[in-house]
Amino acid sequence: MTPHLPIELEQTELWLLPEKAIYWPDRKALLIADIHFGKAATYRRLGQPVPHGTTQANLQRLDALLDRYRCEQLIFLGDFLHAPESQTPATLSQLLDWRAKHPALAVTLIRGNHDRRAGDPPASLAMTVVPEPLLLGPFALQHEPDPHPSHHVLAGHLHPAFRLHGRGRQSLRLPCFCLGERVSLLPAFGSFTGMMEVDADPGRRLFVIGGDGVWQVA
Repeated sequence: MTPHLPIELEQTELWLLPEKAIYWPDRKALLIADIHFGKAATYRRLGQPVPHGTTQANLQRLDALLDRYRCEQLIFLGDFLHAPESQTPATLSQLLDWRAKHPALAVTLIRGNHDRRAGDPPASLAMTVVPEPLLLGPFALQHEPDPHPSHHVLAGHLHPAFRLHGRGRQSLRLPCFCLGERVSLLPAFGSFTGMMEVDADPGRRLFVIGGDGVWQVA
């Protein structure tokens, strides 16, 4: 796998990961946005033909990161659960099994708009649930990408993506990290989520994710 891409933000080193997450080495923290557990189950209850196994796939990707990087804390930047219908016995059972494998890991959820509707995760998951913002070092960790008066915002919610254009009419839309002057966005970690295209405007640094790598957009 291609190594992480280190960048500097607010005089702090962060690692952009091709798995659509950020690792903060000084804090030994893994930042995840918009995992949306139980989204597929919610759609299936509405009669929509959506894939099975998305919860397990997301947990396997998460486990791979926790195995690869030295993590003392895992911080979800909102939208841990997709909807009230996400709290099915099958989904909760998989989450409880996953948590049992990481009993010493400090897990924090910053409530997002979907979390407020879905309700907090069960206490058995041993997560600290807080409203936004969570101030940590120079950053305001949030779900909504609203500017903070004193801290640089790291947020999710928008699921940013950038469209690369090739010869002719060829184009490819890829998830990306969008680093701004006061607000920066993480891509959605969840494997069953949409994306919103962003532009390479002045004052932004965009880093697209393709395959097993992260590259800065010129």
